Amino acid sequence: MNWIKKGLVFNVKGNYSWNKTHAQVPTPILISNNLIRVYYTSRDQENKSHISFIDVSAKNPLEIIYEHDEPVLSPGPSGTFDDCGVMCSWAIKHEKEIYLYYIGWNVRNTVPYYNAVGLAISKNEGRSFTKISEGPLWDRDIYEPFFSASTCVIKEDGFWRNWYLSCTGYKEVLGKMEPRYHIKYAESNDGIHWVRNGVIAIDYKNDFEAGIVKASVVKHNSIYKMWYSHRNFVDYRTDSSNSYKIGYAESYDGIIWTRLDSESGISLSAKGWDSKMIEYPHVIASGEKFYLFYNGNQFGQSGFGLAETYINNE
Repeated sequence: MNWIKKGLVFNVKGNYSWNKTHAQVPTPILISNNLIRVYYTSRDQENKSHISFIDVSAKNPLEIIYEHDEPVLSPGPSGTFDDCGVMCSWAIKHEKEIYLYYIGWNVRNTVPYYNAVGLAISKNEGRSFTKISEGPLWDRDIYEPFFSASTCVIKEDGFWRNWYLSCTGYKEVLGKMEPRYHIKYAESNDGIHWVRNGVIAIDYKNDFEAGIVKASVVKHNSIYKMWYSHRNFVDYRTDSSNSYKIGYAESYDGIIWTRLDSESGISLSAKGWDSKMIEYPHVIASGEKFYLFYNGNQFGQSGFGLAETYINNE
């Protein structure tokens, strides 16, 4: 399958105190046949992250219909799991509500940062959210001693499935502590209480790979298809050969996956906003097409863009 790049969709203008830089981790949800709401994460002048959204046309997502002028979610009180920032991860409709799964950030002393998974719920089609708690859905435990982060959540016959980032440790690289993480699998009956048994969905392909993140799963023709981003340990911030690329995997049950990264259908551009790295993919179906929202250079500092393909071409 090949994605056709359509270009940059959106970047912040820095005209508010909460959105000085970045439009990171685009998280779309189909509100109606005509409207896609795309949540994104931006950073304020203190480098703390907030979540807001834009609305785009479901028939042409390059057409921005509305830009929200305030955050729908912001950092929590001092001492909570998200007091240094919140980052959107996945949005899903449940009955008459929208569940927004997000990442909470803490700055640390021994390592650069620490994450946990949070949940906020909207009762007005995603125009505003309330956190279900000042604490995370789950945190470190005896099985996962480091941290968890970005999630991909789908429902099948009332059963909830989740593919999430799981950190497996840190390594000092060029004087900086770098986290290493891959993708694991969890299940739930209600989208809130999750059972995690350490099942690895996408594992490291070699000792040099360090970051596998932001799963996006769709089920098509009885096959689960996942896009995600992956990077190496060294120089991934500056060297395009080591930086984030978008990978791809397939599964017949959503648990055992086969990596097929060469078939992701999308790669770095020769120049421009996504020429150094591409990451944080999110695939959504609308009408006859699959749309792929993703970030480019500098982890979303250059904004987020769009690629598309016809569903029948799959």
